[in-house]
Amino acid sequence: MMDEIRRLAAEVDTTALCDVGDDVRVMSPALRCRSANPVMCGPAVTVRCRDDFFGVIQAIEVASAGDVLVVDGGGRETALAGELFARVALGKGLAGIVVDGGYRDLRFVAGCGLPVYSRHVTPKAGTTTKPGILGATVSCGGVPVHPGDVVIADHDGIVVLDPAVAVARLTAAAQVMATEAKVAERLAAGATLADVLNTAEHADRLTRGEPSRLRFTL
Repeated sequence: MMDEIRRLAAEVDTTALCDVGDDVRVMSPALRCRSANPVMCGPAVTVRCRDDFFGVIQAIEVASAGDVLVVDGGGRETALAGELFARVALGKGLAGIVVDGGYRDLRFVAGCGLPVYSRHVTPKAGTTTKPGILGATVSCGGVPVHPGDVVIADHDGIVVLDPAVAVARLTAAAQVMATEAKVAERLAAGATLADVLNTAEHADRLTRGEPSRLRFTL
């Protein structure tokens, strides 16, 4: 199933995913891409730690090719990973790293092709004296992430999907993008938003206090 999820995810944006389901979890925009590539998709390998990155070492060792390492660092500023972690992740073929905490070594990471997200950038690393909690449900970017959840990111941010509904959400998102492509063609040909949306009807119904939905009229 993951191969199909990756194939579908390569064709859609996180914006379209957010348009098709209220159950799509969106991580905080405070988690920013620190590397040269923001695009990733893969199942989550989770670890929880606080100001100590030994758990991240443990997690990256058990992660497999295609996985996304999701680190719940409690949003603290301490760096929980850096250049060496990115190099190992690249070598193992991981899909990306997301750290709700600090990251460092941006002289290397900024040009790295591995998607790396973090809440903070700092030169100060944590300790290595506390084992992390691996394979548990964590909080990252303000949303829960379960082991195996599908983590997808692009230029607009990071979303998390339940793997049981991922194919359905991605398929619906592809349909949204197909519709928007037709709208873009109309706009390029000189149409206005009023030409492609039910704006007048929508405004009238809202004014009368009636339920309404703004939609495309292609």
